[in-house]
Amino acid sequence: MKRNFSRPDRVAQQILKEIALILQREIKDPRVGMVTVSEVEVSRDLGHAKIFVSSFEQEADKQKILIDALREIAPYARTILAKSMRMRSVPELHFNLDTSLIDGIRMSKLVDEAMAKDKELASGREPDADSNPDLKED
Repeated sequence: MKRNFSRPDRVAQQILKEIALILQREIKDPRVGMVTVSEVEVSRDLGHAKIFVSSFEQEADKQKILIDALREIAPYARTILAKSMRMRSVPELHFNLDTSLIDGIRMSKLVDEAMAKDKELASGREPDADSNPDLKED
Protein backbone atom coordinates (compact mmCIF):
# COMPACT_ATOMS: atom_id res chain seq x y z
CA MET A 1 0.00 0.00 0.00
CA LYS A 2 1.40 3.36 -1.02
CA ARG A 3 1.84 5.99 1.68
CA ASN A 4 0.22 9.36 1.29
CA PHE A 5 3.28 11.27 2.49
CA SER A 6 6.91 10.51 1.90
CA ARG A 7 9.32 10.38 4.82
CA PRO A 8 10.83 13.84 4.05
CA ASP A 9 7.32 15.33 4.10
CA ARG A 10 6.54 13.76 7.47
CA VAL A 11 9.87 14.88 8.90
CA ALA A 12 9.27 18.40 7.54
CA GLN A 13 5.88 18.58 9.28
CA GLN A 14 7.39 17.46 12.57
CA ILE A 15 10.28 19.92 12.27
CA LEU A 16 7.81 22.73 11.55
CA LYS A 17 5.91 22.01 14.76
CA GLU A 18 9.02 21.62 16.88
CA ILE A 19 10.87 24.68 15.51
CA ALA A 20 7.78 26.84 16.06
CA LEU A 21 7.75 25.77 19.70
CA ILE A 22 11.50 26.24 20.07
CA LEU A 23 11.37 29.77 18.65
CA GLN A 24 8.43 30.61 20.89
CA ARG A 25 9.67 29.11 24.16
CA GLU A 26 13.40 28.50 24.10
CA ILE A 27 14.98 31.34 22.12
CA LYS A 28 15.43 34.48 24.23
CA ASP A 29 17.28 36.56 21.63
CA PRO A 30 15.66 40.03 21.40
CA ARG A 31 16.44 40.17 17.67
CA VAL A 32 14.06 37.27 17.14
CA GLY A 33 10.67 38.80 17.85
CA MET A 34 7.33 37.61 16.56
CA VAL A 35 8.29 35.04 13.96
CA THR A 36 6.03 32.60 12.15
CA VAL A 37 7.37 29.38 10.67
CA SER A 38 5.51 29.14 7.39
CA GLU A 39 7.10 26.13 5.70
CA VAL A 40 9.86 23.55 6.04
CA GLU A 41 11.45 21.72 3.13
CA VAL A 42 13.59 18.68 3.90
CA SER A 43 16.03 17.20 1.40
CA ARG A 44 15.48 13.62 0.29
CA ASP A 45 18.48 12.38 2.27
CA LEU A 46 17.16 14.15 5.40
CA GLY A 47 20.45 15.99 5.73
CA HIS A 48 19.23 19.55 5.31
CA ALA A 49 16.07 21.44 6.21
CA LYS A 50 15.13 24.83 4.76
CA ILE A 51 12.98 26.68 7.28
CA PHE A 52 10.97 29.57 5.88
CA VAL A 53 9.98 32.18 8.44
CA SER A 54 7.89 35.30 8.09
CA SER A 55 7.80 38.42 10.18
CA PHE A 56 5.73 41.58 10.11
CA GLU A 57 8.89 43.68 10.01
CA GLN A 58 8.82 45.39 6.64
CA GLU A 59 12.14 47.19 6.83
CA ALA A 60 14.88 45.36 4.95
CA ASP A 61 17.46 46.10 7.66
CA LYS A 62 15.35 44.52 10.41
CA GLN A 63 14.61 41.49 8.23
CA LYS A 64 18.33 41.00 7.60
CA ILE A 65 19.03 41.27 11.34
CA LEU A 66 16.32 38.68 12.01
CA ILE A 67 17.70 36.19 9.49
CA ASP A 68 21.25 36.71 10.76
CA ALA A 69 20.06 36.05 14.33
CA LEU A 70 18.20 32.90 13.25
CA ARG A 71 21.27 31.63 11.41
CA GLU A 72 23.36 32.21 14.54
CA ILE A 73 20.99 30.22 16.74
CA ALA A 74 20.55 27.39 14.20
CA PRO A 75 23.07 25.04 15.89
CA TYR A 76 21.42 25.59 19.28
CA ALA A 77 17.96 25.04 17.80
CA ARG A 78 19.22 21.86 16.14
CA THR A 79 20.46 20.58 19.50
CA ILE A 80 17.08 21.19 21.11
CA LEU A 81 15.36 19.66 18.07
CA ALA A 82 17.52 16.52 18.40
CA LYS A 83 16.30 16.04 21.96
CA SER A 84 12.65 16.25 20.96
CA MET A 85 12.76 14.17 17.76
CA ARG A 86 13.65 10.50 17.64
CA MET A 87 15.94 10.39 14.64
CA ARG A 88 19.40 9.01 14.12
CA SER A 89 20.59 12.32 12.72
CA VAL A 90 18.76 15.63 12.73
CA PRO A 91 18.90 17.72 9.54
CA GLU A 92 21.08 20.80 9.39
CA LEU A 93 18.86 23.87 9.70
CA HIS A 94 18.90 26.70 7.14
CA PHE A 95 16.68 29.69 7.90
CA ASN A 96 15.26 31.74 5.01
CA LEU A 97 12.89 34.67 4.91
CA ASP A 98 9.45 33.95 3.46
CA THR A 99 8.38 37.09 1.66
CA SER A 100 5.09 35.76 0.31
CA LEU A 101 3.05 37.54 3.01
CA ILE A 102 4.71 40.89 2.33
CA ASP A 103 4.41 40.38 -1.43
CA GLY A 104 0.73 39.51 -1.04
CA ILE A 105 0.05 42.66 0.96
CA ARG A 106 1.91 44.76 -1.60
CA MET A 107 -0.02 43.18 -4.48
CA SER A 108 -3.31 43.74 -2.67
CA LYS A 109 -2.48 47.42 -2.21
CA LEU A 110 -1.62 47.75 -5.90
CA VAL A 111 -4.92 46.15 -6.91
CA ASP A 112 -6.84 48.45 -4.56
CA GLU A 113 -5.06 51.49 -6.01
CA ALA A 114 -5.82 50.38 -9.57
CA MET A 115 -9.49 49.80 -8.69
CA ALA A 116 -9.73 53.25 -7.07
CA LYS A 117 -8.10 54.87 -10.10
CA ASP A 118 -10.53 53.08 -12.44
CA LYS A 119 -13.49 54.30 -10.38
CA GLU A 120 -12.17 57.86 -10.52
CA LEU A 121 -11.80 57.65 -14.28
CA ALA A 122 -15.25 56.12 -14.68
CA SER A 123 -16.95 58.74 -12.53
CA GLY A 124 -14.99 61.62 -14.06
CA ARG A 125 -16.03 60.84 -17.66
CA GLU A 126 -18.51 62.96 -19.52
CA PRO A 127 -21.79 61.08 -19.92
CA ASP A 128 -22.73 60.11 -23.46
CA ALA A 129 -25.74 61.88 -24.95
CA ASP A 130 -26.99 58.58 -26.43
CA SER A 131 -27.03 56.78 -23.11
CA ASN A 132 -28.68 59.54 -21.05
CA PRO A 133 -32.18 60.53 -22.25
CA ASP A 134 -32.11 63.79 -20.23
CA LEU A 135 -29.28 65.15 -22.37
CA LYS A 136 -30.91 64.51 -25.74
CA GLU A 137 -31.88 67.58 -27.68
CA ASP A 138 -35.34 67.77 -29.23
